[in-house]
Amino acid sequence: MNQTAERPKKSGVNYFLDGFSLIKTKGLRSFVFIPLMINLVLFASVIYFAIGQLEQMFNWISSQLPDYLSWLNFLLWPLAVLTLLVVLSFLFSSVMNWLAAPFNGLLAEKVEQHLTGKDLNTGTTVDLVKDLPRILGREWKKLKYYLPRAIICLILFWIPFIGQTFAPIIWFMFSAWMMAIQYCDYPFDNHKVPFDDMKFALNQTKGSSFSFGAAVTLFSMIPIVNFIVMPVAICGATSMWVDKYREAYKHPEIAPE
Repeated sequence: MNQTAERPKKSGVNYFLDGFSLIKTKGLRSFVFIPLMINLVLFASVIYFAIGQLEQMFNWISSQLPDYLSWLNFLLWPLAVLTLLVVLSFLFSSVMNWLAAPFNGLLAEKVEQHLTGKDLNTGTTVDLVKDLPRILGREWKKLKYYLPRAIICLILFWIPFIGQTFAPIIWFMFSAWMMAIQYCDYPFDNHKVPFDDMKFALNQTKGSSFSFGAAVTLFSMIPIVNFIVMPVAICGATSMWVDKYREAYKHPEIAPE
């Protein structure tokens, strides 16, 4: 039975928060577990390796510094670790999205089936493997869309006054928009909706898109919670797809609300 008629429309934040309930749903937990474990294992491994490299580097620096400058280690260590976490969070999230893309699409599919009671008929595991080049190509489109805009936003931080006032706001808004694109794209892609059409649909519902992306961005900054943000965001984005976009793409003459 189609459950969408009984589901009220909500804000983007509420759709994201829905994800916390959905990841605990019986029948979905196993599909959440795979990307979550990939996330945890890779992040822990990278941090362990990076901290080891930092320790070697600081041992070398300490051997070169005179005794009266040894206090610099206490200043440089926190700065180095903070820089490491910022850089790794950017690189890791990009790499993680590539590695987990097939599992993320599968999770979005199962969430949609749970919410609508209808099978998407996307094929077998063999079909999923055959579809990998197209799935990774979709991730490449997102990366090409992201990088030039991210570089422009980062350049703004170097401009006097703008860098200290408007640049952080612009960066947060851009990050929110990219989070909406990143995670809403999985249910859109399951229905083979072109990337540009997906962006257009999200642009037509700016309020929900930005509030959803802002929630993802904020929760991504919370230690430990950020480990489960990916499956939560996928579940929440799929819930938003079911309510706001699914009918429009079943019947193209209907515009997204």
